[in-house]
Amino acid sequence: MAGHTDLGDFLRRCRAGMPPEVAGIPGYTGQAGRRVRGLRREEVAQLAGVSVDYYTRLEQGRHTSPSEAVLDALGRVFRLDAAARAHLADLARPVRRRSEQPPVQRVRPAVHQMIASMVDQPAFIVGRRTDVLASNTLARALLTDWTRLPPPHRNYTRWVFLDPAAREAFLDWPTVAAEVVGTLRLYAGRYPDDGLLNELVGELTIKSREFRTWWNGHRVHERTHGTKHMVHPSVGPITIQYEALALPGDEDQTLFVYTTAPGSPSHDNLRLLALWATQQDGGTSAPARSASDAGAATDPA
Repeated sequence: MAGHTDLGDFLRRCRAGMPPEVAGIPGYTGQAGRRVRGLRREEVAQLAGVSVDYYTRLEQGRHTSPSEAVLDALGRVFRLDAAARAHLADLARPVRRRSEQPPVQRVRPAVHQMIASMVDQPAFIVGRRTDVLASNTLARALLTDWTRLPPPHRNYTRWVFLDPAAREAFLDWPTVAAEVVGTLRLYAGRYPDDGLLNELVGELTIKSREFRTWWNGHRVHERTHGTKHMVHPSVGPITIQYEALALPGDEDQTLFVYTTAPGSPSHDNLRLLALWATQQDGGTSAPARSASDAGAATDPA
């Protein structure tokens, strides 16, 4: 999936999306007479301090090892944020031999216990490919019950795009969906030989026109914190703030915690949902088991 073809695609998208007036093209006098959207190749080369032939070979996948200085210069020209710069560096790495499938991810028992104890906040663990590795009772009540899905389907991106309930749950669904595609793009650049990731992207590309459009846009997004506007059929609207916390010592595992503003209608609705979820759960707060815990041979989804 990734490689020098993706590097060229990414550079072309960046070039097309950079307005000349923002880039500071010397002598730029307006769009009149321009045949291309965004910057010309020679303009990128000039701003980055490289030859036109060199930059052209980068876009065409004919140059295999751009230096860090060149990548830094391109990041500056295209005004890339930290996530996009990291993605550019991943795509520019030398082509590697096909590696073995990454090992199955497992959530440590202490982490299971931690999120289970968070009875007032939805919490869940996301791994590679946005696989949902574990979740507490309230997260399953607010989003979906991952434990009822087949292990290969326990994936946040797959749920967002293929479950109609997700479109109803997020009032800002297009924003949420586009951002999760950007997150998946980061993983694709980092793990170009991940067969399960390639299968997921292939399935979503076939089944979702929106996914296909956003995926081909090559935008990347790193989820750190933010706000989501949701509605639950049992309790009504809930505006949540989320924090995404990398788990030290557990590579590619991220803890997501949802909270609401104290005293707000959203806070009251989430507390009501927590009460309802506890009753439905029989008074327990057992976390979702990952597919690995259930004996699956592949990563949970």
